[in-house]
Amino acid sequence: MINRNDNPDYLNAFLDYTLIILNKSPNSVKEYNYDIANFLRFIKQRYCSLSKDENEFKKIIYKDVPFDVINKVKLSDIRSYLSMLRTEGNCKSTTISRKSSSIRIFFNYLSSKDEDFKLDKNPAQDLENPKLERRLPKYLSLEESKSLLSAAQAVSTNERQNRNIQRDYAIITLFLNCGMRLSELVGINITDIDFSENRMTVIGKGNKERTIYLNKACINAINSYLKVRPHDVSKIDDKNALFLSERHERIANRTVQYVVKEELRKAGIDSNKYSVHKLRHTAATLMYQYGNVDIRALQELLGHESISTTEIYTHVANEQVRAAVEANPLADL
Repeated sequence: MINRNDNPDYLNAFLDYTLIILNKSPNSVKEYNYDIANFLRFIKQRYCSLSKDENEFKKIIYKDVPFDVINKVKLSDIRSYLSMLRTEGNCKSTTISRKSSSIRIFFNYLSSKDEDFKLDKNPAQDLENPKLERRLPKYLSLEESKSLLSAAQAVSTNERQNRNIQRDYAIITLFLNCGMRLSELVGINITDIDFSENRMTVIGKGNKERTIYLNKACINAINSYLKVRPHDVSKIDDKNALFLSERHERIANRTVQYVVKEELRKAGIDSNKYSVHKLRHTAATLMYQYGNVDIRALQELLGHESISTTEIYTHVANEQVRAAVEANPLADL
């Protein structure tokens, strides 16, 4: 949760703008708050006098950073902050890129809105995006994916796991077949599923709605779970939730992450190497490699805003082709 009392008024106004006008998800707004709060700590350290209690960066109170100081911020200040993140915070390029984007959106808002807060000049106007390393996604092979599904179906000596075997199997099945995000799976309601058309509606990033078509494995897994799903749901808001916790509430992100970790372990797969998001990569990679899926169709299925994000799976296929050529026994002759 965001403690708005810790924020200056102009930051809260920005958060309202991202939530209502930009239609960002609550999780995205929370990230914006975290990113800008840290940036304001840096600016206070740079432009304002600090109290004795503010000798640690995280203890710097940023609520009292006046808007006049924000109006003094220069592009060099932003670059110095991002440089500090790299040298002192050991942040990766992807993290710095995200924080850079947050700062850019923040200053764009303060520069374009003719309201209570308006900058004389946008210091982030010429802020460049950090160059990112293009890494191939980690994913399970087809055989590993089958092993994971078999492990999720296997009867365990653990009573708790046996109670949730249909639920956990359905979770793994949806991840591996549909390539959905963690938040999308947790947010599924029973009414989101059209069993007559074998399709489901999910809410993705930016509160964007999209349709996911369900294959036979998904429908069977969901139906098997619904037969044993608890009916005495404790919260009214959760009565329609597809996946429920032991307390008969909508399942939490952390619980799903635990389930995936345990099923990976049962399948003999390194659970430190793979995660929920890696199952999304696995689904996308398998569909592209074995399903002859058009890249645009894959983009729509995964809910990617940009086709360049989806194209990484074509790179995966290209790498496999290269590896196959290199493995040719005639390669060294």
